[in-house]
Amino acid sequence: MTIGALMLDIEGTTLTQEDIELLQAPQVGGMILFARNIESPVQVRALTDHMRQIRPDILIAVDQEGGRVRRLKEAQGFSALPAMGRLGELYLEQPEQAIALAKTTAWLMATEVLAVGIDFSFAPVLDINDISDVIGDRAFAENPEIIILLADAFMQGMKDAGMATTGKHFPGHGSVKADSHIAAAIDSRSFAEIEANDMTTFKALMPSLDAIMPAHVIYENVDPNPAGFSPFWIQQILRGQFGFDGVLFSDDLSMQAACVAGGADARIQAALQAGCDMGLVCNDRQAACIALDGIQTLARPNQARLERMRGKIPALNTEQAKSEQWKIDTQIALGKTWQTAKDQIQQLI
Repeated sequence: MTIGALMLDIEGTTLTQEDIELLQAPQVGGMILFARNIESPVQVRALTDHMRQIRPDILIAVDQEGGRVRRLKEAQGFSALPAMGRLGELYLEQPEQAIALAKTTAWLMATEVLAVGIDFSFAPVLDINDISDVIGDRAFAENPEIIILLADAFMQGMKDAGMATTGKHFPGHGSVKADSHIAAAIDSRSFAEIEANDMTTFKALMPSLDAIMPAHVIYENVDPNPAGFSPFWIQQILRGQFGFDGVLFSDDLSMQAACVAGGADARIQAALQAGCDMGLVCNDRQAACIALDGIQTLARPNQARLERMRGKIPALNTEQAKSEQWKIDTQIALGKTWQTAKDQIQQLI
């Protein structure tokens, strides 16, 4: 089978019959996990293994940024991760330590995510910490130069662990006050202003990016469409001017700011036709099914691009996967590196 163009989610910690049937739909290409899907490392690994038994080519993702956006938490047996803004604060006092810790944090995050069978986390956030209600300390800093240094180190850590990188939210959400999850987000600045500020992080880090997620923001003096539905931002700027050949994931098409495009079928069609490779429809199974119906006749996305998102997931046999011992074995194998990473990061929590 080939990788489809829709990423959706499930309700529980195991697959229902409906989930299994959806996984088999050719235009389903990805699954994203949320906190409600997480009980323990063993349970998550069993869930992701089951997904791959049904659909071997599925891509499995999660939002494990750190801070307030992390689905795998300490109470379920995962390591604590700081908000990226804490790394930016440390940089102002100890820049070398902050850069080293950014790399260590990403390596620890990616190692744990891969161990439970998840291909990648949608990270890092490359937005500027400016006036946005939803970005805030999810961003590394206010200064683009600091963001570039820390995000570059963070992505090195992800790649060292075997995970692809996703920069979000192009061309920049940090300078927009509204939360695009719950309201229309409009930026009235000129293209020149956006390019000189928010876009500098994406442009500088593009060689290290495997994927980009456009913002559900309308930059009204540049283009009438949200960036994720905009051929201008996707085709002319990202693909054309910047020459980006990585994957483009839409942000969640169930978000309020995406509703300007119409129903779920119209939204995913708009995203794919603008140039996104995969559309996300989350936390709304009915909408996901409508979106799936709306793209049945569309061509499959670029397979070579999407294959780059496949993580280096450690192999486990059946008995290992049923026991906590595999996680203990992993920690022993990583030894001092694992524990040192946890100790260093703890100072920022």
